[in-house]
Amino acid sequence: MKQTAPIDYLLSNAAITEQIAKTYPSLSSAHRKAADYVLANPFRAATMTIDELAQAVGMSVATANRFSRTLGFDGYPQFRAELVRAFESALAPVEKLRSELEREATSAEIFTASLEEDLDNIHGTKRQLSEAACEKAVDMILAAPRVFILGFSTSAYLGSIMAHRLDPYCPIVQTIANDAGPSQAARRLFKLKRDDLVIVISFPRYSKFTVELLGLAREQQATVLAITDSSTSPLVPMADLVLYAKSERRLSATSEAAALSLIEALCGAVVHRAKNSLRTA
Repeated sequence: MKQTAPIDYLLSNAAITEQIAKTYPSLSSAHRKAADYVLANPFRAATMTIDELAQAVGMSVATANRFSRTLGFDGYPQFRAELVRAFESALAPVEKLRSELEREATSAEIFTASLEEDLDNIHGTKRQLSEAACEKAVDMILAAPRVFILGFSTSAYLGSIMAHRLDPYCPIVQTIANDAGPSQAARRLFKLKRDDLVIVISFPRYSKFTVELLGLAREQQATVLAITDSSTSPLVPMADLVLYAKSERRLSATSEAAALSLIEALCGAVVHRAKNSLRTA
């Protein structure tokens, strides 16, 4: 299975990658060498000075600067700034946590702020919902002969709750989570069929195993329902339907409160539809 981490996804969707791809055919051999290095080592390149990049690629500082200008930038500092921008969504939770931990506050203030933040996330999640997406999500779950819920780290616990809620109303519900491990999870996903539904859950910082395994699920042509935080999530391009849950949190990388509320709401809608179907049968 191809190893594709979320960090690679972030770069693949960055404007700088499009610029490199567009100019690559006209690049000199030295500049192509620099382009290849940047694409193969994006995060490392984003943290390098021009001297470090030149040394790593085996070119002069002047050539490295000309490479930046060939891509349309004023110079290396602007090129590096654009490269760093591609990783902002992955690094933002860490920077946010660091700054908040440096701020003085009482325990009571933290309690109140955390609860208010979760309420804001839940209200924001509600505002993002559409009637069509809600109906389609319920349709997908009830139409699937088998439902597989994929998530690692804290998303695994959300997946377990979801599986527990859905189990009485779906023929087969299975979780693919921490206890299985990536290799075992991949073996299970190889058995997916076209009518199966994969519900995938992931939030920043996105689990690379989740992204890799979701790619495998798409190869098996399974239907995918994603639960994630924003349109920049690496899950979005591989999903047939996405439900968004806001996950902002000042004192940790993310908050799962809105995601849990969204899952409870979705399961409640499934239960309601399933019970109505039984009454009208």
